[in-house]
Amino acid sequence: MAEPFVWPVRVYWEDTDAGGVVYHAQYLAFMERARSEWMRRAGLDQDTLRRAHDLLFVVRAMAVDFRAPARLDDQLSVSVALLECRGASFVLAQRIERADTLLVTAEVKIAALRAADFRPRRIPTSLLSHLLPFSETP
Repeated sequence: MAEPFVWPVRVYWEDTDAGGVVYHAQYLAFMERARSEWMRRAGLDQDTLRRAHDLLFVVRAMAVDFRAPARLDDQLSVSVALLECRGASFVLAQRIERADTLLVTAEVKIAALRAADFRPRRIPTSLLSHLLPFSETP
């Protein structure tokens, strides 16, 4: 099983509500950043995918479980792990933690689309080889 990719995030004022607690939608932004960095680590930056492969990866569905709050100045770890890869989509598991405390979990379904017309398309085999080393299953 591959180790999940982990991206550090610091909580700033702009991430919080009036009480200094992270606003729920901000967790989605933290997860988006981690997914973008996970892709970059796999050698797949979004702009190159669009320009060179006519390919976009978009969030199709997300199930989020908010377990505990994060607060101003917290240092968080946002992880990304590939659970499943299909022809035109893949599923990711994401977690947001503060030290040993689990704050948020999410299962994220990502669809592959043609950039030109936003229609579903298969992920090219040459690109799958970049994703599969980050899979939790052999």
